[in-house]
Amino acid sequence: MGSSGDAWKLKDHPKLPKGKTVAVIVLDGWGEAKPNEYNAISVAETPVMDSLKKGAPEHWRLIKAHGNAVGLPTEDDMGNSEVGHNALGAGRIFAQGAKLVDLALASGKIYEGEGFKYVKECFEKGTLHLIGLLSDGGVHSRLDQVQLLLKGAAQHGAKRIRVHALTDGRDVLDGSSVGFMETLENDLAKLREQGVDARVASGGGRMYVTMDRYENDWDVVKRGWDAQVLGEAPHKFKDPVEAIKKLRQEPNANDQYLAPFVIVDDNGKPVGPILDGDAVVTFNFRADRMVMLAKALEYENFDKFDRVRVPKIHYAGMLQYDGELKLPSKYLVSPPEIDRTSGEYLVRNGVRTFACSETVKFGHVTFFWNGNRSGYFDEKLEEYVEIPSDSGITFNVKPKMKALEIAERTRDAILSGKFDQVRVNIPNGDMVGHTGDIKATIEACKAADDGVKMILDAIEQVGGIYVVTADHGNAEDMVKRNKKGEPLLDKNGNIQILTSHTCEPVPIAIGGPGLIPGVRFRKDLPTGGLANVASTFMNLHGYEAPSDYEPTLIEVVDK
Repeated sequence: MGSSGDAWKLKDHPKLPKGKTVAVIVLDGWGEAKPNEYNAISVAETPVMDSLKKGAPEHWRLIKAHGNAVGLPTEDDMGNSEVGHNALGAGRIFAQGAKLVDLALASGKIYEGEGFKYVKECFEKGTLHLIGLLSDGGVHSRLDQVQLLLKGAAQHGAKRIRVHALTDGRDVLDGSSVGFMETLENDLAKLREQGVDARVASGGGRMYVTMDRYENDWDVVKRGWDAQVLGEAPHKFKDPVEAIKKLRQEPNANDQYLAPFVIVDDNGKPVGPILDGDAVVTFNFRADRMVMLAKALEYENFDKFDRVRVPKIHYAGMLQYDGELKLPSKYLVSPPEIDRTSGEYLVRNGVRTFACSETVKFGHVTFFWNGNRSGYFDEKLEEYVEIPSDSGITFNVKPKMKALEIAERTRDAILSGKFDQVRVNIPNGDMVGHTGDIKATIEACKAADDGVKMILDAIEQVGGIYVVTADHGNAEDMVKRNKKGEPLLDKNGNIQILTSHTCEPVPIAIGGPGLIPGVRFRKDLPTGGLANVASTFMNLHGYEAPSDYEPTLIEVVDK
């Protein structure tokens, strides 16, 4: 589409009027599963969401939020907030992170691109450092991709390789880090047999080392920098498997918050700090928890912590993590080019837009919603409000998070009459669900429901329309299960808590006084997913969606 106004002009919907305020509410991590004691959503007091589900059946249904529906490789791939919001905003399904990397590795194109050629320049004299999450969760990274990259880098000339491995326990079972590290060590041993000096250099838990996001806590990145670049950490080991086993024996230790460690030689010297002339690849494909490290590695005028020593390196990300900031400037796999998002279309057609969340999900309802693009399309027609998240605590300590503040700001935006669309993300079900604290997650779900009530009350007052949905599952199943669906127990007979997202469908509900009679969900789209939501709310604004968008979920029948 060109930049001229005509190119962006949307056709009017033949049966749906313009001028109604539309609220699009995304409940993060709110899937649909059978009620039971481990379904925090069903246990929680959620009268508003319950009433939407029990209301008119033609105004509530389930949609897919994982696998192919959001551009991921297989139906076993759980959805996540990034791909979920990409799909919600784009109205089309784009090949995403993991899938893009899979294609590039399978074809060998990854080794032909500018990014790999750039890091390869260091192979003759320097070390290749790989930094990322050691996990098969498929949300931020995948172990099999790291294995292929190690093998491929060695075949393309890397003579000395160091891995800086972050343990997961969030998208996979806590304790699985030991097995992942054993697998990695086995692969590195094979490379050593082939004459490649390949070793693990450092490690630590993802939530404590390196993988912070949205500049919530720079100390997390600093702990990673100290271990990975300076070779300094409170714990030193000769063997990485032993490191994880020992550190997991500390009081309250788990994979997510494992203390940073470095691997040392027989003389106690770190085996792999990042030095001048080295190459660095951050191998996570998901962006949000790599951007801060990318800034530390790439920015000359960096002031978030004292880096002490800034090595002259060739750095590339697995993907570009921020398209607007062009960060990192080099990357191994090109991102999906998401153009013509629903947000841009609506703004170009004069729809005044308000977007709001708290820090941990603000980027989702703006950057990811807008096709991995920062900033406004038109500052005169848009307002984006970020409410600072709690920092320095885990989210189960204050499970209400900022649900009320998000709802209050959104209510005020609706009642001001300045906006035609408000869109929000209420993060509680996801962020508290990730802690594995079932009691806190139940409280979090109630807080989210309270937030929805405040927004729907405002929509009622202005005669508007609401669309309530979610981006993926999480809080609806908090326990690991066997193939029969029964809770798994550990060796002590305790249930194994599930901290990851799920592959469950998510609800979507429509309603409000502005919804004209005869609007209902279609029955001929049983496999509808998140990408169908954009066409749906564009209709509710009185427009037809572009012809290449995924079809709308609604129809208008004459009553």
